[in-house]
Amino acid sequence: MKTINFPAGNRFSAVVCLNANLPDKFVFDMVASLPLLVADGAANNILALGLDPTKVIGDMDSFFMSNQQQIPQEKLLIIPDQETNDFEKILQYCIHNNYNDLLIFGFHGGELEHTLNNWSVLKKYCKRLNLCIFDNNRYGIPIYESVELFVNVGEIISLIPQPMVQLRTHNLEWELHGEILELGKREGARNVAVGEHLTLEVLEGELLLFINHRLPIAPVFLYPF
Repeated sequence: MKTINFPAGNRFSAVVCLNANLPDKFVFDMVASLPLLVADGAANNILALGLDPTKVIGDMDSFFMSNQQQIPQEKLLIIPDQETNDFEKILQYCIHNNYNDLLIFGFHGGELEHTLNNWSVLKKYCKRLNLCIFDNNRYGIPIYESVELFVNVGEIISLIPQPMVQLRTHNLEWELHGEILELGKREGARNVAVGEHLTLEVLEGELLLFINHRLPIAPVFLYPF
């Protein structure tokens, strides 16, 4: 079973910023030392916050021309391909540039189909990159094998199947004893930790684990010695 740790000083390798609901500027300030990789539509809001993107990536259809002119050309990566959305374009860039531990802002909001498309891309790449969603002071972490981690007693723990997972849990108020969670049938949102040592034994499938955020610290997956 892998352990998810949040060691002090372990930071993400980059921040990915998508064109949806963004956190307040003080959250960006917490990770200000990291490369900021921005979808073209999100770049408008990033500039409005007074932030300097490391790279703006996409087909540039949503990036206002007046704002584009504020960005040096070497910071613009124009990819006209319409078979991938901006999120996937950024993840491909990260793979090619060895950014492996990614904090994702703006995962959802705006049009619902964009959120669902992002969710599909997340599932597609979650075994190639260490992806962590930040939203509303929560982390969303893809899980596809058994894990253990330390949480706070009373912390809200959500287990969202991707699209199906069979689980055994320990230290949740509503334990699972090998039951199946499946989209369209049964989900595992808003459970509660009753002990600090949480275990999720994945018997089959995948899930998204939602816990309170640990900014600016990134999760580390380790096998015990």
